[in-house]
Amino acid sequence: MGCIHLQWKDAACVNRFRTGVSLHGHTLHSRESLDFIYHAASHAPPLAATIRRGERHFEKIHGTRLDLSRGWWTPPLGPHDAWLVERNQIEGLGRDALVSLTDHDNIEAPVSLQLLDECRGTPISLEWTVPYGPTFFHLGIHNLPAAQARDMYRQMLGYTSAPNRPVLAAILDQVAGVEDALVVLNHPLWDEKGIGHAAHRGAVWEFLQIFGRNLHALELNGLRPWSENREVVALGQIVNKPIISGGDRHAVEPNATINLTNAATFAEFVEEVREGWSDVLIMKHYREPFSLRIFQNMVDVLHTYEHHAKGWRLWSDRVFYASQDGRVQSLSEWFQSGPPAPVALFVNTLRLASLPRVRRLLRGAFPATEEVAL
Repeated sequence: MGCIHLQWKDAACVNRFRTGVSLHGHTLHSRESLDFIYHAASHAPPLAATIRRGERHFEKIHGTRLDLSRGWWTPPLGPHDAWLVERNQIEGLGRDALVSLTDHDNIEAPVSLQLLDECRGTPISLEWTVPYGPTFFHLGIHNLPAAQARDMYRQMLGYTSAPNRPVLAAILDQVAGVEDALVVLNHPLWDEKGIGHAAHRGAVWEFLQIFGRNLHALELNGLRPWSENREVVALGQIVNKPIISGGDRHAVEPNATINLTNAATFAEFVEEVREGWSDVLIMKHYREPFSLRIFQNMVDVLHTYEHHAKGWRLWSDRVFYASQDGRVQSLSEWFQSGPPAPVALFVNTLRLASLPRVRRLLRGAFPATEEVAL
């Protein structure tokens, strides 16, 4: 039950609801892998050649091989700044705001927000990485009970590091057994591991058949293309699961999908969804060309943030690398004279493309809007 609303066609639909709910947003507590650069290189021989040169140079200086899969970047916004981005968008619609931040395998952002008066009542949530056969899934785990949150969180991390299906079943039973908790299968049809379209969908179907009773909703993701989201809507109808919003914000653009509800608290909203009711609003900026939005988000990640919550002003302060001996340092610390060539090339290319004149040229190469047809 419920409906998917398009803001550009029915902006007045929000007037029928009391509250907007923002789900699935990331803060500086999330770790985002750098190994996507290898994937990009597989489609760009010049980049692959640059990476090989950078690897040889790194090994010559440090005596060990450069492995970008040992590196990660962090989103630029601290917990309160991320919370404000989402709250301000919803309050700009004239609605009350409920915000659930879900960092990758980390609950520090919502825990810290609960100490602030204006954020009191923020749900303790995370995006849990769930290895499953040849792939992995991301589960949005929302509103863990404060007294049990750290223990349940440690159990989830234990499964992620040592997958075991009976353990997975026990954890999902425990979480779903919490009356006010919500379990969402995030971007279910995104083959993030790259195992192939058919193989990933087969794993999704098996996962839903085995664990579906403890999954409350499937996510309509604000940073995935409509062709994929449309398939998720169809899958939800097949398995009788409501479709719920999830913006997946990593930078400064507010979530492109939110939920609308007349619930006054997050627990009341959870009750609605668990009963099968969900109204999703797709925001106007979702219609921007998908590739252009991804590009702009990456440019935003590379900006200098003078008031960063941890003082990580430069993009290289927010990118980290773990050596084989376990030493972790930012790129600013590792490379006083500049980052590795493959990373520098990638960053410089993005910066060049973000110049206004180049950006106007690039925009003409993309479709005018993301076609969304319900």
